[in-house]
Amino acid sequence: MLIAGTKAPAFKGKDQEGKTVSLSDFKGKPLVIYFYPQDNTPTCTQQACNLRDHFGLLRNKGFQVLGVSPDNIASHNKFADKFELPFSLIADPDHTIIEKFGVWVEKSMYGKKYMGLLRTTFILDEKGIIRHVIAKPKAKQHAEEIMDIASKIF
Repeated sequence: MLIAGTKAPAFKGKDQEGKTVSLSDFKGKPLVIYFYPQDNTPTCTQQACNLRDHFGLLRNKGFQVLGVSPDNIASHNKFADKFELPFSLIADPDHTIIEKFGVWVEKSMYGKKYMGLLRTTFILDEKGIIRHVIAKPKAKQHAEEIMDIASKIF
């Protein structure tokens, strides 16, 4: 997994509307990139809705928000519409971006090992430098968590 102090890797992907989104689109602006396992699952929905509910506060502090998961564009489109999400969700079914950030990892459940996405949030400064990594975000308080961290590093 990437760590604070490193430059975020360049990436490009399609969002829920089929629009190409890249890291360079956010140059000059602080960015929150949150990686989540799957659309329409309980914890992922709580996290997305918490970011939606506090999106104005995050934007007022200058933050852009971007979600990334292995789901496809159609799934992201339904998820974003259903929950009225005001930010882009990048579809990464090939795990290209997910692997660049080091969040596609071996997991274990009931003794069985498998590969999966590790829910993680990266807070980037306006130069694309990772300033903080939230390795285990609190889904129901995620925006508050981001704002608390941001108040200490920006």
